[in-house]
Amino acid sequence: MAEAGRAAGSPAAARRPVPPRAPAGRGRAVQVSVIVPVHNSECWLDECLKSVWEQDFKETMELSIFNDASKDGSAEIIEKWKIKLEDAGVPVIIGSNDSSRPRGVGFAKNQAVIQSSGTYLCFLDSDDVMMPQRVRLQHEAAIQHPNSVFTSHGPTVIMPTWFCSREWFFHVGKFDEGGKGVPEDLLFFYKHIQKGGEVFRVNHCLLLYRYHPQAATHSVLEGTIWNHRVRFLEDRVLSSWTSFTIWNAGKQGKKLYRSLLPANRKKVTAFCDVDEKKIIKGFYTYEESEERPKPKIPICHFRDATPPFIICVKLDLTGGAFETNLNMLNLKEGMDYYHFN
Repeated sequence: MAEAGRAAGSPAAARRPVPPRAPAGRGRAVQVSVIVPVHNSECWLDECLKSVWEQDFKETMELSIFNDASKDGSAEIIEKWKIKLEDAGVPVIIGSNDSSRPRGVGFAKNQAVIQSSGTYLCFLDSDDVMMPQRVRLQHEAAIQHPNSVFTSHGPTVIMPTWFCSREWFFHVGKFDEGGKGVPEDLLFFYKHIQKGGEVFRVNHCLLLYRYHPQAATHSVLEGTIWNHRVRFLEDRVLSSWTSFTIWNAGKQGKKLYRSLLPANRKKVTAFCDVDEKKIIKGFYTYEESEERPKPKIPICHFRDATPPFIICVKLDLTGGAFETNLNMLNLKEGMDYYHFN
């Protein structure tokens, strides 16, 4: 992540003018609650909370922070910023798990939401930094799209850029509290989609995302995420298809085939590809199968394949060749094909 400037306690930070903001309290409803889960975050927390202080949002805003059994100096940093933020008209609600063992990111997020009061929820990880315009731009968008989760520009829908209404959050249901190793954000996102929610992207840089070895992301195994994605694909898409073709006769396509439930493996009519070496083999044999004879799945050129397709090809990695091939078939996404990449 790019450096976000000097630490909040520096002279330059102290001199920075705070934009005028409508004070909370006195019967005024809080428009936005910034939700921050914290666990041993002292290395990054100053920059994170400084970015809350620097928001140019003029309406009422509060910070709801939950300290999940931190053993470092996170609590002292939170108290320091509580004074600074409340002087700027931003109430700070602090919750904590004072036991010796953290309950996990999902629990901390849920507690921060429960103790907050804002009409809208702006999620922020304690190691990330918001751009000054983030809350303002996402709040403007949320008013227009009530059943959406909002994110910023970029290739993925990452959790620290989410912004949604309190009403919609509780309609979807709280984060999974399974603790370390559980992709609580992915599971919440799938519930959001299953309940008819939409994703709306604000096409501005809204967040500096910090990627580091201590990030909670690294506690989630790749296989765990893969399995959740496959189950979602089966529930959301394959349950309504009687047959389909997997677009990719390589490792990813075959891995997907092997990961499917037996009933869905039987729906695979073929693999398709553009690689002549794969096509000339003629078929893929599922050697791990206990069936006799072992299933053999035909491999054909994509022009000879029958939709619908599950596409296991990463976008933007073929110089536009894959996208050109897909477009020439005049298919409709969601009906004739679904991306799994």
